[in-house]
Amino acid sequence: MIEQILPPAAASAEAWGDLPSATPAAGEEALPGRVTPARRAEFATGRELARRALAGLGLPPAPVPRDRSGAPVWPSGVVGSLTHCPGYRAAVVARRRELGTVGVDAEPALPLPDGVLPVVARPDERTALRRLAVECAGTCWDRLLFCCKEAVYKAWYPLTGGWLDYADVRVVLGRHGTFSATLPAGQGPLGNGLRGRWLARDGLLVVAVAGRAAAGPAPAVSGCGAAGP
Repeated sequence: MIEQILPPAAASAEAWGDLPSATPAAGEEALPGRVTPARRAEFATGRELARRALAGLGLPPAPVPRDRSGAPVWPSGVVGSLTHCPGYRAAVVARRRELGTVGVDAEPALPLPDGVLPVVARPDERTALRRLAVECAGTCWDRLLFCCKEAVYKAWYPLTGGWLDYADVRVVLGRHGTFSATLPAGQGPLGNGLRGRWLARDGLLVVAVAGRAAAGPAPAVSGCGAAGP
């Protein structure tokens, strides 16, 4: 599913749930503290998918440890991103010389919990969300906005090592699987903007952004927000 919104230079692997045979590789530090078996299975599945995605680039398996913030540390010359939500996990990688950075996120296609939208959305974004809800009902636009900002942060952090607040990013959602994100002017190597793509299917919202390389042709659409079969 996620490959439909990725640039051609990226490779991916995904799973609809945890992989029973997945185990962390040597060099992938255990999760700190007391962690539930479900979280350990999720972690192991993400790393297994990362290795499968690396194989899609023709690269050998390699550990993907965590840095101090918990972000994945990719092999030299590789950029990547991981995402997980109930019922879905995915890993995306690319060679650094082809994509400067990549960020992906997945969320259930459900409205945000009460009280979250004012934290996530700027006033102008909330106005746009109300308009989209009228013009194109059936998509959880508030959750999609959150998903886009999470993906942008995942692309931003590996390049800057810095925090990016929700209010720092202005997202403009397109009705048919695209969006743009404006970043703080002059901060970081991404310039002041990114363009990305989104997909709504099978009860999920999936989003991808890349720091370089033009996105491929837009996926087929059927009505508002229905990208892909």
